[in-house]
Amino acid sequence: MIGLAATAEISPVEAGVLRLRRLQGEGQHEAAVAGARAMLADWPANRDLWLIEAFSLRHLLRLDEAMESLARLETLQPRYSLLHQERGLCFVAMRDAPRAIGSLLRAVNINPALPMAWKMLEGLYRLTGDGANAATAAAHVATLAGLPGEVVACTALFADGDLAPAEQRIRAFLLRYGDHPEAMRLLAKIGMARGVLDDAELLLAAMLELAPDHRAARLEYAHCLVDRHRYAAAREQLERLLALDKGNLDYRALAAAAAVGLGRHDEAIGIYESMLSEAPQAADLRLWLGHALKTVGRTAEAVSAYRAAAALRADFGDAWWSLANLKTYRFEDGEIARMRAAEAGEGVAADDRAHLCFALGKAFEDRGEIGESWAFYARGNALKREESRYRPEILETNTRLQKAVCTPAFFARRAGWGDPRPDPIFVVGLPRSGSTLIEQILASHSQVEGTQELSDVQAIVLELQGRDPDLDNPRYPGVLADLKAEDVARLGARYLADTAVHRTGRPYFIDKMPNNFRHIGLIHLMLPQATVIDARREPMSCGFSILKQLFAQGQEFAYSVEDVARYYRTYLELMTHWDEVLPGKVLRVNHEDVVDDLEGQVRRILDHCRLPFEPACVEFHRTRRSVRTPSSEQVRQPIFRDGLDAWRPYEAWLAPLRDALGDAVQRYRD
Repeated sequence: MIGLAATAEISPVEAGVLRLRRLQGEGQHEAAVAGARAMLADWPANRDLWLIEAFSLRHLLRLDEAMESLARLETLQPRYSLLHQERGLCFVAMRDAPRAIGSLLRAVNINPALPMAWKMLEGLYRLTGDGANAATAAAHVATLAGLPGEVVACTALFADGDLAPAEQRIRAFLLRYGDHPEAMRLLAKIGMARGVLDDAELLLAAMLELAPDHRAARLEYAHCLVDRHRYAAAREQLERLLALDKGNLDYRALAAAAAVGLGRHDEAIGIYESMLSEAPQAADLRLWLGHALKTVGRTAEAVSAYRAAAALRADFGDAWWSLANLKTYRFEDGEIARMRAAEAGEGVAADDRAHLCFALGKAFEDRGEIGESWAFYARGNALKREESRYRPEILETNTRLQKAVCTPAFFARRAGWGDPRPDPIFVVGLPRSGSTLIEQILASHSQVEGTQELSDVQAIVLELQGRDPDLDNPRYPGVLADLKAEDVARLGARYLADTAVHRTGRPYFIDKMPNNFRHIGLIHLMLPQATVIDARREPMSCGFSILKQLFAQGQEFAYSVEDVARYYRTYLELMTHWDEVLPGKVLRVNHEDVVDDLEGQVRRILDHCRLPFEPACVEFHRTRRSVRTPSSEQVRQPIFRDGLDAWRPYEAWLAPLRDALGDAVQRYRD
């Protein structure tokens, strides 16, 4: 890697940083400070320059100035581990052992691969007579000393968010060294951070073959499996860990998450309640308990859990938003005051601030204070859009390619392909379009299993896209033309096998992943007898409902008026195409029609699914089942019209949405 770095072209700021570090290595700290300050005039956000300045100021014993530099650096990157290590070293120079320990602990909690910080902690603990913690720090020193220096350096890069150089260097190390367990583990963690979960899973499985007793790696493997929605496999790994340490809170928390994924919500509730008896001040545990209670319809208990979480941490945005996201909760004056104070406070994490904004938007909407409500919704959306990398062109390219590949002739040549079982009922469309209501209607039928938003179609699509997909020129959906009949049948069988974990024996089941509207061609190929229902909602009503919803994950298009309008128009374009090339395949159900004529639409839905009419489907709100979407509390009530016109009080602020939707406002019913 040294040879590569010597020949690589580097930027002026990188060259300057290298020059300043050489000066520090030569003990020329006055020159290093002067050079860093000169460069900071041009690159004021460069963390390396601030750290160089603080490091040299400490060596010059100008400790107050060093601390000022670190304070400025903290405003830029509060979780930069070397910042906290350097602050700890400044406190050591000041002979302030308690604050030195605090800063160094913060450094190693962010980045455990800091040998200097651990060595200093060992010495400080011995100095203060804390032998137990000194031994722990010494054990970390020994662990790091036993690893190759390149693995330690790459681990430090990863911990501080420098994924690209960490990945490049650790891959090069593995090419030279071969299968080194800790290097493989680190590469897997980088893969998880990048969302390349299939590679991460393979690496961790291989690493555990080499080091089967490595508990931390097995926990990371279980995390990876949960992230891939392979909950049964994750459960197996966690059972092995819990057999070794049944009281471990990390193991138990992930076991609860796996139970939720498997639909075993009562089991998850039991785990969370047991953990809270041991750690009653854990705000996150109370939040997770609230989610599980909400899912099974124990709303009053969920409210208590969310309020307890918010009481433990006033700026816990997710707790406040979870109350708002019940849709039926109404905030008290004191709660609104607490949220406003928290949102306006300095040092609030961006994610907490966004959650608080959406919660305040809902609070003021419920009070009819529309201007105040929209101001918070708009602020929350702006915060989310600022952090998003969403590109509408990607979906538009996919739509263009779907239309080019999935033609009537394409499907005619492949008639009879795929797995012929009719089990799945796919409910697709946009989020907040009434799909949860359709799911609840169908799940009230004696022959239909209600599951959740399943990710299995997306997993197949990712596999078809291949490694390192070119989003501007993707392999999928063009690769569909290369599949043989046996490939398509295998994919259909795999989908049914992978989703079997969510079923209890009913002949049909629901897959309510809205984004599957993009993949109806693939679904028809691999499962030609599957049923597809398009849940559609009037675009202004749907668009407003999306803009005031903070999604737990995905739906990156949802945080700007322009993106929502473009997404809706592209959705209409693609659904029109599916109607043309697969006539009769997709049943469109307009949400407004369900509200106006519930029984008529229920009969229409059941006819499309080849199911006999059952009165329970009309009385869907009496069905007791787990519902994980934002509409969970709404579908536990009789149908109501109020939501259809909820956007109208905001009409003055939503004019840009109407303009961006264009003729979609009329043609959504075509």
